Amino acid sequence: MRIAIGSDHAGFVLKEQVRAELVRLGHTVEDVGTDSAEVSVDYPDYGIAVGERVADGRAERGVVVCATGIGISIAANKVEGVRASVVTSEDTARLTRADNDSNVLALGAKTTPQAAEALAWLRVWLETPFAGGRHERRVNKIKDYEAKHSQRS
Repeated sequence: MRIAIGSDHAGFVLKEQVRAELVRLGHTVEDVGTDSAEVSVDYPDYGIAVGERVADGRAERGVVVCATGIGISIAANKVEGVRASVVTSEDTARLTRADNDSNVLALGAKTTPQAAEALAWLRVWLETPFAGGRHERRVNKIKDYEAKHSQRS
């Protein structure tokens, strides 16, 4: 699978661990940055960059990381077609894929107790298919709203 990843400075170390895990699992990874934990950068730049790659098909899915996962997920969700979800457990990883067909995983570097947990959540998120059924109707309502209010021409 083609996966775009990005983080701000607070998420850099966890992003690097996620990148290594994705490569180990055989995925093609495009890292949009940042390249350091030492230089302060703005999370919207990286959330939007990942979101754009997912929305336009350059990546099938995306992973974003900041201190909490919240800010960068909000930024990614501003891109039409992105369904970014902050994941905090194996259950939320599974449910956001099965129920919401999320295409961008958001992780919090400062709110995740251990990197090993985040990598386990990543694997669950990657392996869980969208359940469809009643959930498809709900996801389609989101897609319909986006299409109706699209800024794209």
